[in-house]
Amino acid sequence: MVSEKMHTLGTKKSTIRTIFEYGRKRAAEVGEENVYDFSIGNPNVPAPEAVKTAIIDILNTVDSCTLHGYTIAPGDPQVRQTIAESINRRFGTNFAGKNLFMTSGAAAAITICFKALHEDEADDEFLTFAPYFPEYGCFVESVGSKLKVVPANTENFQIQFDKFEEMLTPKTKAVIVNSPNNPSGVVYSEETIKKLADILKAKSQEFGHPIFIISDEPYRELVYGNLQVPYIPKYYKNTLVCYSWSKSLSLPGERIGYIAVPDEVADFGMVYGAIAGAARVLTHVNASSLFQRVVARCVDEPSNIAAYERNGNLLYNGLLEAGFSCQKPQGAFYLFPKALEADDRAFCERAKKYDLLLVPGSDFGCPGYFRAAYCIKEDTIRRSLPAFKKLAAEYGK
Repeated sequence: MVSEKMHTLGTKKSTIRTIFEYGRKRAAEVGEENVYDFSIGNPNVPAPEAVKTAIIDILNTVDSCTLHGYTIAPGDPQVRQTIAESINRRFGTNFAGKNLFMTSGAAAAITICFKALHEDEADDEFLTFAPYFPEYGCFVESVGSKLKVVPANTENFQIQFDKFEEMLTPKTKAVIVNSPNNPSGVVYSEETIKKLADILKAKSQEFGHPIFIISDEPYRELVYGNLQVPYIPKYYKNTLVCYSWSKSLSLPGERIGYIAVPDEVADFGMVYGAIAGAARVLTHVNASSLFQRVVARCVDEPSNIAAYERNGNLLYNGLLEAGFSCQKPQGAFYLFPKALEADDRAFCERAKKYDLLLVPGSDFGCPGYFRAAYCIKEDTIRRSLPAFKKLAAEYGK
């Protein structure tokens, strides 16, 4: 009567959502202050004041019918031009408004790219690197393709290139890159991006067709210290950039982002046209007219990363002191420590004894680890540290 696959997706919650809902129930039982919920990546830093100012000014000055009416499908031309000029200032690119397609957040952008690149009746494959955002799987499957996951390089969470090269085939349409990474918080180095680009250039020539990079960049602005996130179109011409303001401006509920299609991609007109067509069949009429204008006004607004950096360092140092091993936070707002037993699901279940809500690494394609989202109150992290110590003590730490 209905699609079994869609029914399963609609009724079986993700592990993250299940843990989050458990946390809400548990908080009602023992008090919010006694539950240490590290499950979900919902920004806890308020949107900048500039966002509120922009919204109020736009509502007061733009004609209501224009503001709340349709834009053209790719997005308001002036908005796209403004964003393109900002990208050019930051990265030395040469984009214009025609290179951007406004979307309802990064998830929509990524799915549109999958749909655009998947060829009808073809047995196409998309590759990504563990640990990875688990929704990639259903996004890829929804367009009729297959997701292949390159095993994690757990030494430093850069790319395991020997495995990657083995998994590339003539069926490979694109490689999904997420840096800063959810869940590891690691930033791919320039050396990693250059090597990735060199391999894909060689394989594209060998296979006789371009292999695209889909760069998933919702965390691009959330980077600590003097670390730089390589802008991938500068290294590899066949790159589609999927961006969102969900994290950088703390606007996850507003669903606003874009796809950037450089002029240099193989057959720009075909690729951009396929993106527009994919958006059309995925019922994307246009991104929010109001929030297109809002992000255009706030496009150069800096992200408030200080709170996330403090939280990351606090949790990182506390976990090290308790006996855990973990990569130091580089970006985003996640830590990905090694679990204290091989079965990461069992470890996360045991953590609930101390009201520590953690997500098993198996859900991200990397068993033996767990994710802790530190986009929560600093005081909650501070009060959680004794609980981590008690948990670690059960393992002799």
